[in-house]
Amino acid sequence: MQVILGANGIIGEELAKELRANYTNDIKLVGRNPKKVHAEDILSTGDLLKYEDVHKALENAEIAYITAGLPYRSEVWLQDWPKIMQNVIAGCIAHNCKLVYFDNTYAYPQDSILQTESTHLKSKGKKGKAKRMTAKILLKAIKEKKLHAVICRAPEFYGPGKTKGITNTLIFEKLKAYKKPKIFLKDTVVRTLIYTSDASRAMALIGNTPDTYGQTWHLPCDDNRLTYKGILAEISIQLDRTIPYKVLNSLVLKLASFFNKDIKETEELLPRYAIDNIFDSSKFKNRFPDFKVTSYQQGIRNIIDDYALK
Repeated sequence: MQVILGANGIIGEELAKELRANYTNDIKLVGRNPKKVHAEDILSTGDLLKYEDVHKALENAEIAYITAGLPYRSEVWLQDWPKIMQNVIAGCIAHNCKLVYFDNTYAYPQDSILQTESTHLKSKGKKGKAKRMTAKILLKAIKEKKLHAVICRAPEFYGPGKTKGITNTLIFEKLKAYKKPKIFLKDTVVRTLIYTSDASRAMALIGNTPDTYGQTWHLPCDDNRLTYKGILAEISIQLDRTIPYKVLNSLVLKLASFFNKDIKETEELLPRYAIDNIFDSSKFKNRFPDFKVTSYQQGIRNIIDDYALK
């Protein structure tokens, strides 16, 4: 059995689809209010902050995936992420279950240096600190050979459906609502984004490949990176009309943070929107050369079709 812990988000849903399509028919979805992706899925209601729930969820599990999301609040992340990881590690050890952890890049330094699997985890922001603490708990357990585990790390994701991310929120959701898209700080710096289904397909592949364990893997992204100016230009081409947009400078964002909690919580990430963000996934591509990565052009087309943008 393969178990998805925190299965209600877009990554968990896409992961369930990929696992059933190519790896197993025995899938359990775990969450506070889990919903079936397929009629045959097993549901398990539980709270990852409670060890008893995690232990029960992992009974008879061969591989567990952490794809959980938490409320976008720094204090919640600092308190809950390490506890969730400790609970899941303990549950996996108890059931001799492998662990695949879906992580983001918040713990990386906010600079323009190429990000690889060996990049040090040293972000100073609260959310970055929470993700650094959580990753180090797992890395320590891996080093001590307490369990077979792997970290799958991804940059900001974009995609159709209920994908959540700054790019989706400020560009595609705005277009869907007939509003002008917005960009943080600069539209001329290079972004690395990962298409949601690519992230889930790659994670399933890593989880079901025995020799990938004990390592960190960057999930695959299109290397033909675009700036936000380039992304808006591609949207304009595909919609056959010029899409006007607004670049929000640091003063505007600072003022907005006093009135908008979501912007306030995003403040620690803003430095990375003023510089090139180059996330390298060559390790994965060299190991899995046949994996097809979705191009930005195709990903944008898929979102436009899904959102029925005109």
